Amino acid sequence: GLLPHLNMESFGAIGTVLGCSAGIVVGGLVFAAYKLGLLYQLFHKTKSPRHGGESVAEVLRAHGVKYVFTLVGGHISPILVACEKMGIRIVDTRHEATAVFAADAVARLSGTVGVAAVTAGPGLTNTVTAVKNAQMAESPLLLMGGAAGTLLQGRGALQDIDQMSLFKPLCKFCASIRTIREIVPTVRKALAIAQSGTPGPVFIEFPIDTLYPFHLVSKEFGVKNPPKGLMGTIVTWYLNNHLLNLFAGAWETRDVSPLPVDIPQATDDQVQKCIELVSRAKKPVILLGSQATLPPTPADDIRKALEDLGIPCFLGGMSRGMLGRDSPIHIRQNRRDALKDADLVLLAGTVCDFRLSYGRVLNRRSKIIAVNRDKTQLLKNSDMFWKPTVAIQGDAGSFLLRLSKGLKGHRCPEEWPQSLKAGDLTKENANRAKADEKTEHHLNPLKVLHCVDELMSEDSIIVADGGDFVGSAAYIMRPRGPLRWLDPGAFGTLGVGGGFALGAKLCRPESEVWIVYGDGSLGYSVAEYDTFTRHKTPVISVVGNDACWSQISREQVPILGSNVACGLAFTGTFSEEHTVGYSALTRPMLILCALKAIFHFAERK
Repeated sequence: GLLPHLNMESFGAIGTVLGCSAGIVVGGLVFAAYKLGLLYQLFHKTKSPRHGGESVAEVLRAHGVKYVFTLVGGHISPILVACEKMGIRIVDTRHEATAVFAADAVARLSGTVGVAAVTAGPGLTNTVTAVKNAQMAESPLLLMGGAAGTLLQGRGALQDIDQMSLFKPLCKFCASIRTIREIVPTVRKALAIAQSGTPGPVFIEFPIDTLYPFHLVSKEFGVKNPPKGLMGTIVTWYLNNHLLNLFAGAWETRDVSPLPVDIPQATDDQVQKCIELVSRAKKPVILLGSQATLPPTPADDIRKALEDLGIPCFLGGMSRGMLGRDSPIHIRQNRRDALKDADLVLLAGTVCDFRLSYGRVLNRRSKIIAVNRDKTQLLKNSDMFWKPTVAIQGDAGSFLLRLSKGLKGHRCPEEWPQSLKAGDLTKENANRAKADEKTEHHLNPLKVLHCVDELMSEDSIIVADGGDFVGSAAYIMRPRGPLRWLDPGAFGTLGVGGGFALGAKLCRPESEVWIVYGDGSLGYSVAEYDTFTRHKTPVISVVGNDACWSQISREQVPILGSNVACGLAFTGTFSEEHTVGYSALTRPMLILCALKAIFHFAERK
């Protein structure tokens, strides 16, 4: 009855509505088909005997990765097998944290990304401390973790937890692989991000069905007794479609080469301003941090630039050894006094955190140049205790080269580093006198450290893992060159020793690798002596055994009146294959007789 009342405009409006509705329906169907992968499957092959682990290995090999550290698990076995077939060495450890620490050491010493792979759930949770340590130490690291199948996550599968939420606060980049065709671009992206800007760890989660071959995954997805009726048909179709989409286009040729790495640099104007400030300074000081050792600038070039400048330098973190053993501009003692007298301080990758008393040790009358890749670290505590004259978000190593080039022919007044060096000698002579003091029982720890320092070969790498003993070692032992000192960094983690030493020995097989342990820190990685033996990576360990967590006890007892939980035991052993022997020493720390270890090491060489 309404039709006689409708005019042509009404019919047009109805047609428009119906057309729009039809368009929405069609658009919705196309979008659903896209999300379900139906369109992609029409043009891309699915079935193949290959597996996702091969894609991972291809990318790692193209990026020059030589080692993958792991503790094996079924979730990640395809990655390990594929890497081994492609010539990447698989190094298995006795704890997942050790695998990440070893990858961290490789990243620091090789200039590439360190790589670790661990299984799902507890395998990944065991790495959290090591990943956080890498984040705070600014080490480029790729952690690959297994996971429950794509359709089983959140359903109570074995070792299934929300891994992404766990690692997002720790990593620069996190990704969960959902189809096999995503593996190559995701791994390439992760490796580039790990090295760009401020380096750090990245994490990729691999559900188990993205790593195994089609014929095995299809058996797991297959519905053996599907429910009857429409619902059974829908469930069966959905599972089959999910399987086909998972593998569609997985083996098509893709670019596996490295993506560009973004490294921030100082501007020409900033460098020129710093050249003018340094040229006018009478008492300049450089505080060099770990960032100065990062690629792309070779450590030897930085060393040459520092020597040309002639400015006294305090070295921290990975920069220890940058100037060799006995450089006239390397100052080791009395840093607080030097900073009070300095009229210019260059913080080259050094952060004003607890290590510099949050900036309070800096003279407010000094000109301060701060260079750091990370803006947050660059300006840390600058709103409270110090203010930079020039703040540069850029690479410290390349900045030093440009500064030295701009100041060619200019050198720091010689009487300034000479006066600081004289103070160095006075303090070190006092330490020598303490080392020569007789102890009532056992060995004098300072004497032991001096002896070990004299015995080490020129190519030795020192791994520091401990409290009191290692604190003394930092002032006594002298790395012979750049990248020959490894310590946890700002996080102060105990337990890095076994992993750091493993990574260091693999990177520098010709070098002696010395672990300086406390008797507490040794317990974290003592099982890795099995790893050293199996992988033929001999190291030398010096253990300071005072049967106590002395760094804690020293304050806990006088303040709280109890030594509870601080006591250990005078325990010792000698290993014929690998390092260690240790004997009880006197407080506040120490040591182990390294002579037997040195003898065995010499025999093996």
